[in-house]
Amino acid sequence: MSLMVDGVWTVAQQSFDGADGRFERSKAQIRNWVTRDGAAGPTGAPGFKAEPGRYHLYVAWNCPWAHRTLLMRALKGLEAQIGISVLAPRRTDQGWVFDAANGYIDELFGAHALHEVYAKGTDAYSGRVTVPVLWDTARTRIVSNESADIIRMLNDGFSELAPDRPDFYPESLRADIDRWNAEIYPKLNNGVYRAGFAGTQDAYNEAVVEVFETLDRIESHLEDRMWLAGDQVTEADIRLFPTLARFDVAYWSAFKCNLRRLIDYPRLWDYARRFHALPGVAETVKLEIYRRGYHSRSEKRNPHGIVPLGPIVDFAG
Repeated sequence: MSLMVDGVWTVAQQSFDGADGRFERSKAQIRNWVTRDGAAGPTGAPGFKAEPGRYHLYVAWNCPWAHRTLLMRALKGLEAQIGISVLAPRRTDQGWVFDAANGYIDELFGAHALHEVYAKGTDAYSGRVTVPVLWDTARTRIVSNESADIIRMLNDGFSELAPDRPDFYPESLRADIDRWNAEIYPKLNNGVYRAGFAGTQDAYNEAVVEVFETLDRIESHLEDRMWLAGDQVTEADIRLFPTLARFDVAYWSAFKCNLRRLIDYPRLWDYARRFHALPGVAETVKLEIYRRGYHSRSEKRNPHGIVPLGPIVDFAG
């Protein structure tokens, strides 16, 4: 996969393989924060104040990390406050690209590829060009490309712009939320990628076992509760759902996470359908884009680019 070096797009091969064929995900590098008053957040520089219409999200429907931000934006009722530009559900030798003929347009600059946006909004950036991106139109800068940070900002920094919406990271539940995040991210959210991009049998076996151990644990946990942290939707649920939404149509086949389907877990399936029914969520779910995107042509995983017709998944049915 290609990347930027000192602000210049470079077409080169980038390996995700770490030790013993294990997939390693690179860390996000741009981590400023939007806060209510513009003060510096946990990792960022000051000056990014929450204001109506000032910020913009770059996303892709098929990316689960971008999906987190779309979910928080919808659940906080920030659609009118934060615009979006959607990348095409494919990558080329230019990385993430727009496709105006099919409705994928950069609403701010009319760029052809996301690396052009990175070049405008950073100083000599080096690294992967990823979604989501939170953009500040006032300073013409990228605020952040770390999805976990962005959803915290949308929940807290923008809370005064959505005063009638719940707090999805309440003080009383933070210990439980953090505990679930710490388990679900490496073993499930990223675990499916560790399985799909494994370079050895041992690495694949390790990842798949952890994926299904985690699903089994959540299934048991949901026996007497509706949501991960109790009786209300929290950030932990928002971070879990994108993986569940893609599981049967993509990860089950494309990433060989095929011990069981999501629909084989009665409580998890009900949970996923319950989350899907929340206001604004269904509009962020694009099952056929997931199916086609994860089964796109890949010399390593799918050399003929054959897209399976099934399984049929209906969260609303």
